[in-house]
Formats: sequence, C-alpha cells, structure tokens
Amino acid sequence: MLGGMQDWSLVVTQIVDHAAREHGTRELVTRWADGSESRTTWAGVRQSALRMTQALRRLGIAKGDRIATMAMNHHRHLISWYGAVGAGGVLHTINPRLFDEQLEYMVGHAEDRVLLYDAVFQPIVDRMKHRWPTIEHYICYDSGAQTTHFEDWIGGEDGQTDWTECDERDPCMLCYTSGTTGNPKGVLYEHRSTMLHALTAVQPAIFDFDARSVMLPVVPMFHAASWGLPWAGAITGVKFVFSAVNDPAALCELIQNEGVTHAAGVPTVWLGVFQQLDSAGGNLGKLRHIICGGSAMPRSMIERFMRNGINVAHAWGMTETSPIGTTGCKPSNWDDLTFDEQVDAKAMQGRVPFGVELRCLDLGDPAIVLPRDGKTSGALQVRGPWVVKRYFKAEADATVEDQWFDTGDVAVIHPDGTLQLTDRTKDVIKSGGEWISSVELENAAIAHPGVAEAAAIGIAHPKWDERPILVVVKKPGAEVDPESLREVLATRVAKWWLPDAIEFVDEIPHTGTGKISKKDLRDRFRNYRLED
Repeated sequence: MLGGMQDWSLVVTQIVDHAAREHGTRELVTRWADGSESRTTWAGVRQSALRMTQALRRLGIAKGDRIATMAMNHHRHLISWYGAVGAGGVLHTINPRLFDEQLEYMVGHAEDRVLLYDAVFQPIVDRMKHRWPTIEHYICYDSGAQTTHFEDWIGGEDGQTDWTECDERDPCMLCYTSGTTGNPKGVLYEHRSTMLHALTAVQPAIFDFDARSVMLPVVPMFHAASWGLPWAGAITGVKFVFSAVNDPAALCELIQNEGVTHAAGVPTVWLGVFQQLDSAGGNLGKLRHIICGGSAMPRSMIERFMRNGINVAHAWGMTETSPIGTTGCKPSNWDDLTFDEQVDAKAMQGRVPFGVELRCLDLGDPAIVLPRDGKTSGALQVRGPWVVKRYFKAEADATVEDQWFDTGDVAVIHPDGTLQLTDRTKDVIKSGGEWISSVELENAAIAHPGVAEAAAIGIAHPKWDERPILVVVKKPGAEVDPESLREVLATRVAKWWLPDAIEFVDEIPHTGTGKISKKDLRDRFRNYRLED
C-alpha cells in the first residue's frame, strides 16, 4: 500500500524559489576587497541564477557537467551555487590555497568544463590554464579582467526559464578533501542529502536561523560546502553579509554596521578579531551566535565569547559529512551548571542532530565497539543520509559494514552522547604504551596569555617510543619562556603529558584549509633528538 502524500522532490532549487517567494525583499550585502559594497535581495539572487542557468545552456552545459568556482565570499558566488545547479550541473568549489599539483589533479579528475573565478586569482588561472585542458570557458566575477565579466555574461539573458528537471538522487555539488595524504578525494553530494542537511542545519542547536538572523559567513564558500550555509540561509531568508576579505578590521566593522547576529569561521579568524578589538577597541554589537569549526576552539576563546553573552556552537564535521556532524548545543541541565561547567560542555564537539550516528572503535582491535563512558577513546566512525558512501569515481565504497565511515579522528563519547575529540588517529602521541592527545595539549598551551598558537607533535624517544614537543608562536610583544609555559600546562594536563621540549617559532605551517599542518611540522623536526 502506498501513502497518500504528494510527491515533492527534494531538490535544492526549491530552496531559492522559497527564499525569493517568502523572503524576496530580504537584503544581502557584499563588502569587496576595495572597501566598496554591493546589495541585492533573495529575489535578485534567484533571478540572476535563472539568467546564469540560461547562459550555461548557451555554452552547451548538459545535465551532470561540472561547473567550477574559485572565489571568495560574495553574492555573485552565491548566485553561481544556484545557477550551476539550476542548469542541471554539478557545482565544484575549488580551494585556491591548494598547491598547483592538487589544483591540476582536482580539475582534471572532476573534468570541469567552466570556471568562474575572482580577478585576484588571475595569476593562478594564467599559471594553470595549460594544465586544465577540460576547462572550455573562463568567466571572471570582477570587471577589468581579460576574461568575460560575470555580469556581462548573464546580462544578455532574461531569466524567463525553468530550472532543469532533476531527481533528488542526482548529484548537485562536488567538494574535494584537502589531500594531506595522497591525492584529494571528491565527495559528490546529492540534492536529497543536501536538502536534508540544510533542513537540519537551521535548528536552534546548530545555526539557530530565523528570518531575523543576519549571518556573516567567514568560512570560505570554497571550503566544505561553506558548512552548508548558502543552502540553509535561503530556507529561512537570512540576511547574508559577505566579505571578500577576512581582514579583522573589516569583519569588526561589518558586524557593527550591518547588525550581524550570527557568524561562522575557524578559530584563527576569531583570534584575529579579538586582537583587533584589543588594539582598536569596540565590541561585537548584536552578535549572539558563533559557529566555530575546522579545529578545536581554545577554552579561553569560548570563555571570552560567553562572558560577552554570545552563544558558542562548537561544531565538528568534515567534507565527507556535508559537513555538519555535531554541534555544541546546550544540554538539558544547562541552567543548573556553573559557568565553568558550561564552558566545559561547550569545549566539546557536542551532540549529533537526528540523521547522524556515531560510534568509537578500539584503537588496537577495531572489532570492539567502545562504551559511551566519557573515558575510553577510540577511532570515530559516522553514518547518516548526508555522509559519504563512495568517493567520486572510486571503484569501491569508502564505508565498512553497515555503512560506517571512518573519520580518522580519535574521540570519546560521553553517556549523554556528547562527542569529545581528542586527536587525529595519525596525530595522537603514544608514549610508553599510553595515548597523549596533541589537541588537548595545544589547548592547554593557548591558555597562557602570551601564546598565540601552539602545535604538539610526537618525536621518537629511545625509551618511551614517542614523547611530545610543543611548537609555539608568541603573541606580538609577549614575553614567554618554557618555564612559565610549563607552569600553565602543569595545571591543565597530567604530569607525564608535559612536553619534553618547547620550541618557539615565528609561524606554524597550515594546510590549504587553514588547519595546522602536522605533516609539515613532523618533516621540519624529523631529525630532532630527545635524550633518554
């Protein structure tokens, strides 16, 4: 027997149709790199996306073709998300911070036919054109470039068309992992998985969106589907405030001037914002909700936000999870907790929404599923309707039995389901048969008032197999010495976790997605010798 409800396909163009119909006059703002601003509306975004759909068809783009973007955050980039998918294409957002070899591999593997890009990336385009033979058409979002300008390209169309008909199981977006070990892997999102993710993301425990929300997405639109914000924001008609540059002064000004209530970005962004506020004064205006992901947020950062009345949603996810897996939502007994206990809760990665399942396996014997006891750490696995099953063009599934996907993270799951990441499986330090969390050691170091950034890595030791060393960047003008730093660490971690050495550097290497590159650090300190 069949049900009696309407067959309403879950395709992402329904989202922008809704935004234009129900929130058509809601404003979207773009601050460009030169300080100028542009403003449009959700109705304007939909109309421009329809014109782009027409323009793509004139180029011969067919259903399933890949359309690439290499751009920062602005409304034209947002238009492209819906215009590319509206033509039946697959949106491929490219991270311009990756190495040339990775860029060559990804574009070739994706077989992109069109590239839309910011003029600031013209040197990359010029350098890579001969290595991107599949790209037939180049369109620049800015004026004054040698290539066709985006507004001129779609300007010849009237927008009087329909979206290309798609099934909800059709692909709509392609994102590649950063490829720190081997070539990047493509994750091919479906319309259905993207819609389910977007509908979930607007919940109070995650993005907490409604029609009054003003969102500043500092997370780049080329990184992990911009955490799904362009899709989720359209559902509730939020006012997006885009910045083409992540300059802390510009971000603080936008937060004040545009009445930003929500923001999303990695911890390094917020460190820059705090430094700007400390040096130039000011405050965070109406900001009330921060989504922070990409890497662990230092406890001191969480405390500062919370003391300013700002809710922190500490998120965990990855490209393979579309990417929201968990967020640091408030537990049922939140109002009964002390401030320090509330910070403890927010410092963890939070709980899953409906649609995501987690489990941890024993690091030594993966046949053993570990208890949710808040103590036993293991290899984290995940499954759900917006979690990858098979990488793009791969010959075998990326999952194991019962569709569990191995995340590469080491974690503890507490009795109430709260996730606490303790490390990456490749970064955890094993000393004398016991595990040391590099992440927890780094967070403890950040508590020192003079430390701007810290990274812990394991170094070979003649007796203990591995011992941690701590690599530290000082805040400008700060006086930090190993002894004072060890005193701070001794109050926050076990004595045997204390690093055998502390090295001060001017800069810690980062990956193309802004995370600390432990691989580069291990290479740099490969010949480092610790005494017995």
